[in-house]
Amino acid sequence: MKRRDFLFAVAFVVPTSHAMAEQRSTLKRVAMVHPATKPGDMRIGGDPNYAILFEEMQRLGYVEGVNMIVDRYSAEGQFDRYGELARDIVATRPDVIFPITSPLTLALLSETRTIPIVAWTSDPIAAGIVSNLARPGGNVTGLSSEASSEMGSKSIQLLSEAVGKLSNTRVLATPLSWQFPIYQSAREAAEKMNIPLRLQPLQSPTNETEYRRAFETMQREQVDGVMVSFGAESYTYRALLGRLAQQYRLPSICAYTDSVEAGALMSYAFDLKAGDRRIAAQIVEILNGGKPAEMPFFQEIRWELVINLKAAKELGLEIPAGLVAQADRVIE
Repeated sequence: MKRRDFLFAVAFVVPTSHAMAEQRSTLKRVAMVHPATKPGDMRIGGDPNYAILFEEMQRLGYVEGVNMIVDRYSAEGQFDRYGELARDIVATRPDVIFPITSPLTLALLSETRTIPIVAWTSDPIAAGIVSNLARPGGNVTGLSSEASSEMGSKSIQLLSEAVGKLSNTRVLATPLSWQFPIYQSAREAAEKMNIPLRLQPLQSPTNETEYRRAFETMQREQVDGVMVSFGAESYTYRALLGRLAQQYRLPSICAYTDSVEAGALMSYAFDLKAGDRRIAAQIVEILNGGKPAEMPFFQEIRWELVINLKAAKELGLEIPAGLVAQADRVIE
């Protein structure tokens, strides 16, 4: 190459590199944290619901590695790590944080009242996260997966209708979540229907062994009905929960339709896919300059009943025709 041509090439490359450096400096940073799902699954090609979220963000103009950096965190089922994770996340000063569950959101709020948070929670007012859904007023907005705490009582009612008389029923959940309003409503409903309802505790829901231990215990103690937790740990292991309900022949009502597709008796659940898209839109709105204080906290109001008639047959149950007629979907 002649010297004149070489100098021309250098002059052409230098401003291009400078432009790339400027682009990198303007990348938006998003932090995502889940109580149990592994960071490697929180992406396109991993958990299908995270894939929907990222695909929707791409449609709205934000692509990881192009104009957005994503940091992923997981408590891996260890609830005592929430405070540590919150401190680590806030220290990176992301543009927006996406946590799942009320306890994780509260841990983050204890560390920052300025970094925008788009949270997927239970009832945010009951949890003390916001005081007003229409205008949150602080640094948190998001999506509530509970139309109300009455979802707990509704689940017990549906399980009772499907199984008939229940005499030894459990809620499979962590001791922490057992205190939430949704389970309080389940206990109150069970008491009114004369259904003995107790907690089947998940001490450390981080692997199949802990869930299998719980199902073995319930089978040994002749449990005749199970309400599976609405918690995020149940989401992570939703297919496993369906398989265990089928294997241990325990009539179960679950919070995720994937559990029913895997073998559980029924689910009373909200539309995860629609929720993923709403969360993506809120994150993008904030990245584009929106203020969570002025963004309504969306409250899920449509829940779907799914019944697995094949599982019912294996359990020797005759599901009442009226209940089948109420179902949004039936698996045969």
